[in-house]
Amino acid sequence: MATTFKEYRAGDLGFLKQLNRAAVIDVIRHEPGVSRSEIAARAGLTKPTVSAVVQELLDHGWLAEGELQQGGGGRPGRALHLNEHTHALIGAEVGVHGLRAVACTLNGTIIHALSSTSAPGTPAATSEQLANLITQLLRAPQVTGRSLLGLGVAVPGPVAFTEARVLSAPNLGWRDVPFLDLLRPHLHDLDGPWLLENEAKAAAFGEFFFHKYNAPDSLAYISLGTGIGSGFIQSGSPPSILRGAHGLASEIGHTVLQPGGPYCHCGNRGCAETLTSSWSIRAALNISEDLPLADALVPRLNEPAVHLTLKRAGEALGMLLLNVHHTFNPAKIVIGGSLTRLGEPLLQPALDYFGTHHNRLLSAQREVPIRVIPDSLFLPARGAAAQVLANVVHTTGAIQ
Repeated sequence: MATTFKEYRAGDLGFLKQLNRAAVIDVIRHEPGVSRSEIAARAGLTKPTVSAVVQELLDHGWLAEGELQQGGGGRPGRALHLNEHTHALIGAEVGVHGLRAVACTLNGTIIHALSSTSAPGTPAATSEQLANLITQLLRAPQVTGRSLLGLGVAVPGPVAFTEARVLSAPNLGWRDVPFLDLLRPHLHDLDGPWLLENEAKAAAFGEFFFHKYNAPDSLAYISLGTGIGSGFIQSGSPPSILRGAHGLASEIGHTVLQPGGPYCHCGNRGCAETLTSSWSIRAALNISEDLPLADALVPRLNEPAVHLTLKRAGEALGMLLLNVHHTFNPAKIVIGGSLTRLGEPLLQPALDYFGTHHNRLLSAQREVPIRVIPDSLFLPARGAAAQVLANVVHTTGAIQ
């Protein structure tokens, strides 16, 4: 089950106008600097339609015109870009060990970011803490004066997307929480769509949506942190997020790798998180929650116990990557999260295992590019902001 959007009656002119506008924005997002005639060719629209849509977007500050482009004998056209200076997308994340908030431009550039290392408590207390952080963000000079398009919030667990409800966040002890309802009274001046998303799905969406030029047909994002999560994105207009019937699709941290193995926070035994996650590595090496895991381990990487623990965790991660490859077969895999800071001792065994086994079912070698993002602290919040833009462009059509 993928994210769904509202239905329209045949002949709905408002919908057709929105569809054309979305097509124009999508072309410019993917190919900054295109001209009006190039947009018409890419989107399959008439030149008068493109000219009308572009003028509307220029009037509302969504686009900026650049230099004249000399074509191959035709009339030169001006390069068009999304305007980086008029709007802001607000994204936030409730992490297991802290809160994050970002303001992004229409191109996904983070213009201001804030974080708090205060661990979330109850849903009510956390909503107040997050609202305070977002309020600080909105008062920053980089953000004031911009038109705010909406808010996206990422959380560490499966969500009921259309109901904006956290179904379960085992590492927070939350279950069935209407988080946006708790947050809204503290931010009643923040207009536009409000969205709630799983943190790994949000990061995956952001990595896909803000990808320029030669975007892959599909992408899987693997989140390595306190727990293990993932998101799977398929190309489309807008791109679709695999959710499943109950919001559990891509919860790879709770797929079983070792039947009868250690107990997981979810209540099952042998989940991937029990073998390769921040909390399982801490448990194996008796490391306190008070110290960031990378800070605790980097000085100890030459210790045999540390080397063996990370090697085993890396091999389990490699098995998980192989399962993702065989289940979803994404065109690209991106790995982020705090565990990437452990670097080669954890990641190399994973990449070696994947590299050895991922082509066994194919008659010819097929490369699956894997990108590791060491600094991914704000990726889920940025991805939640990306979903706000997708919602405005493709669903509400509220160009302002």
